[in-house]
Order: sequence, then C-alpha cells, then structure tokens
Amino acid sequence: MRKSCVKEFPSSTRTAQQAAETIGCELGQIAKSLIFKGKISGKPVLVIASGKNKVNEKRIIEYCGEHIEKADANFVLESTGFAIGGVPPIGHNNPVETLIDLDLMGYETIWAAAGNPNAVFKLRPVELVKITNGRLVSMV
Repeated sequence: MRKSCVKEFPSSTRTAQQAAETIGCELGQIAKSLIFKGKISGKPVLVIASGKNKVNEKRIIEYCGEHIEKADANFVLESTGFAIGGVPPIGHNNPVETLIDLDLMGYETIWAAAGNPNAVFKLRPVELVKITNGRLVSMV
C-alpha cells in the first residue's frame, strides 16, 4: 500500500458535500463513514458509502442479519474513538463490521475522513477494502 497523507483544511469536511467542495473532487469520491448499531447485538456496523449515495438501511439489515438503528453521538465516540463528522475508516477503539459501497470501486482515488471534521486522506478504493477488511456491497 502506498503511503497516504492526511490533509487538513481551514473549512469543514464534516459532510460529504462539504468535503467534495473543499477538496475539489466529485461527490461520489467521498467515502463517508456512517456508524449504525445492531438492535439486538448492540454491535457497531460501519458503512462506508459513496458521498453521492443515500444508504439503503433495508439492504444493510440484510447484510448484517439483524435490524439496525442510527447510532447516537455517544455510541459512535465510544465504539470508534472519533466524533461524528470525522470518523475514519480505520483506527477504531473496537472491532467494527465494515460494509463498503461497491460504487466507490468506480473511482481511481477516493477521500475518507481522517479523525476530525477538517481532515481527510486520499487512497485507492482497493486500499480501503484491504485496510478495513470490509465487505463490498451494493448500497442502492
């Protein structure tokens, strides 16, 4: 894997739209990290979706095998060690089941959060799959 470099910006990269505008890339190149919580297991599920896609929660339920709910800010921070708006795809406090949007594979490079609302890093989609050990799935 090639070395990725974190870039910090004076403006926010908290949302996919803000990140794309700040970086100057396509919205689809933003790998947005969303944390869900298994309703029965209580386990975190990380969904890394293309910035252009809305996550289909029914599909996520199928992939996880249980109903899910959006995680609140405290659960996200406890599970990952990061606040909402800056959750990176790696480096979490606890193991996290990871589902990766297949649409991200259509880009040569993508951008992911790097731990705070103003920082991102660039990588190839295949690197994202490798470093997260995530499962490629369709979000739409």
